[in-house]
Amino acid sequence: MAVRIRLRRIGKRPRKRPFFRIIVSEKKQARDGRFIEEIGYYNPSKKPALVKINRSRYEFWVKSGAQPSQTVRNLAKRSGGKDAT
Repeated sequence: MAVRIRLRRIGKRPRKRPFFRIIVSEKKQARDGRFIEEIGYYNPSKKPALVKINRSRYEFWVKSGAQPSQTVRNLAKRSGGKDAT
């Protein structure tokens, strides 16, 4: 089972106000499909952008072999502390 840490889009209406949740899901699942666990959120509409990640769960999944997407990796670095990858 290949596991990824990636963004799931929640903010759909109105279209110009995106909001994302940071989730752990199987690689073959759709972007907004089933997921294993929600570990944070990202709101790019706020100035500055609001990022909240549960660091302990993020590090647990990375140590377990989950691959974060490039965007999630950058958000994890920005949200505080060193990145586990």
